[in-house]
Amino acid sequence: MSKIGFVGLGNMGLPMALNLVKAGHAVTGYDLSAEAKAKLAEAGGSAAASLAELAAGVEVIVSMLPEGRHVEAVYGELFALVPAGTLFIDSSTIHVDSARKVAAEGTAKGHVVVDAPVSGGTVGAAAGTLTFMVGGTDAGFAAARPILEKMGKNIVHAGAAGAGQAAKICNNMILGISMVAVCEGFALAEKIGLDAQKLFEVASTSSAQCWALTTYCPVPGPVPTSPANRDYQPGFATAMMLKDLKLAQDVASSAGQATPLGAETAQLFRLFNDQGNAARDFSSIVEFLRGVK
Repeated sequence: MSKIGFVGLGNMGLPMALNLVKAGHAVTGYDLSAEAKAKLAEAGGSAAASLAELAAGVEVIVSMLPEGRHVEAVYGELFALVPAGTLFIDSSTIHVDSARKVAAEGTAKGHVVVDAPVSGGTVGAAAGTLTFMVGGTDAGFAAARPILEKMGKNIVHAGAAGAGQAAKICNNMILGISMVAVCEGFALAEKIGLDAQKLFEVASTSSAQCWALTTYCPVPGPVPTSPANRDYQPGFATAMMLKDLKLAQDVASSAGQATPLGAETAQLFRLFNDQGNAARDFSSIVEFLRGVK
């Protein structure tokens, strides 16, 4: 089993690290939260007081950080602390350009770097059923796969460095757009007197079927496990969806690709987020579209 350093023990990172511990890996974690590090230690991992302490003796670094600037800063420090040949797996969702920059810097220092953002939310992180979209060389993907398989169910090699981030950004733009469409459908049904369960029974078995409807239905009742049935506790927070939609718009602008529905969806989530809904599940935007908030 590998000696793994895990940087970023938040809502996603901690359960991912715990699954690596359960799989028998020696995991040392670093986070600004003492509580998060304590939870890892209680589960059989170790806590590091600094990145330098984390780097001692590790063979693999896994990270789950908020933004590209955090990844660049952390990796810039760690690249100089670990021996050549160390495997770096970044599961943060960051700009494609940031992922490529980090990969180039790490490769120049003799390391193996892959970007491996995830889909599946906190439920998937806890259950070990995440989907990983991996960007990197064939050798990098082969090295990372045994580690990723302890945290996820679907491991897809999307292409070269940055391709994992590209896949994640495109996927989440589609998700955001489809969630708004589903919410609008249910809001209209409510307004004209159609029962939500009846709409679900029709739409989930016909041409409107999609993940946002059948797995994450934004209204209480039809899908008991969806956040709508627990007062929209995330799940996947509105702030995180907005972050991904902004990344998609940045990338689309750089590529010269029009994404009119993506742009409108980003604007809707920005308005909803700014009304104090950042920490609520992104499916709660149905309330905004009803005119409630």
